[in-house]
Amino acid sequence: MQTQDELKTLVGQAALAYVVPGELVGVGTGSTVNKFIDALATMRTRIAGAVSSSVASTERLEALGIPVLDANAVDRLSVYVDGADEIDGTGCMVKGGGAALTREKIVAALSERFVCIADESKRVEKLGRFPVPVEVIPMAAQRIARQFAAMGGSARLRLRGDVPLVTDNGQHILDVSGLQIGDPLAFESQVNQWPGVVTVGVFAHQKADVCLLATRSGVQTLQFKRAG
Repeated sequence: MQTQDELKTLVGQAALAYVVPGELVGVGTGSTVNKFIDALATMRTRIAGAVSSSVASTERLEALGIPVLDANAVDRLSVYVDGADEIDGTGCMVKGGGAALTREKIVAALSERFVCIADESKRVEKLGRFPVPVEVIPMAAQRIARQFAAMGGSARLRLRGDVPLVTDNGQHILDVSGLQIGDPLAFESQVNQWPGVVTVGVFAHQKADVCLLATRSGVQTLQFKRAG
């Protein structure tokens, strides 16, 4: 029986098949992505470098000899590889457990293909079982929490120790539980309009094109259609 760590290694290695030699790779954040970064190091001389979604991933990439470019220096990426906290049957995801959701959306928006790597526990019928992270400007946190309460959700400020966690962008995170998200695209569009919201951790506008799902019987490949 493979452990969860071994399953993460499996999908991290499988994602190499989507890396285009000679081009830049978009790289996400999290424990599963760390496995992909480790695998990517085996072909570092065959890629142009990476664009990273977090300080932590940048540090890991550079430690393994993979050059990291600023997103502003890049017009497009052929592929973006990242994990998910949840993924539904259409490729919509909840992300942000690692607090990098805003930068993840930026890199995803630069990419022609989004490859999600996850284990089978992340596959859900409807988003919302995992608390939805929302990056917010600190002065708006309590008002935004009240707006979620009016929707039936319960928002809690994410802490690091006894103080609010501060993202790479200098903002705070609300984790919202109690939601059942039947229309992820509409939900994302709605919450993104609230003053003080930097990014909501529902990825429907930048959903996955492919999901490599680690199961006890191996890696399952799920393909999703793009909207429109």
